[in-house]
Amino acid sequence: MMQGKTFIIMLITLIIGFAGGFALRPVISPTQPASTIAIGPLAAPAPQEARGTQYFVAHIDEARQVVAWCRDGSVRGDECVTAEEAIIKVDAAERRKQFLGN
Repeated sequence: MMQGKTFIIMLITLIIGFAGGFALRPVISPTQPASTIAIGPLAAPAPQEARGTQYFVAHIDEARQVVAWCRDGSVRGDECVTAEEAIIKVDAAERRKQFLGN
C-alpha cells in the first residue's frame, strides 16, 4: 500500500515539474523576434556549403591548407573531412603510380 502512494506522489511531482518547465520556458530563455536576428549588426553570415572531395582533388594544395586549418581549430565542419579524403585519394594514386611504374 505504501509503494502505491509513493508511486502516485512521484508521478504527480513529475507532472507538476514538466508543466512548470513548459510554463516557465519563455521566462527562462526568452525568444528573440526574427527581425532582430536577421537584421541585427552581429548577425553571422550564412554558412557556405562544404566543397566536395572532387574539388579538393583538383586543388590539392588548398586541401592541404584546409586540413592544416582544421588541425589549428580555425576551420570546422564537413570541409575538414572532405579535404582529408581528397588528400588520402591523391596520395594513394601517387603511391599506386610509383608502385606500378605507370
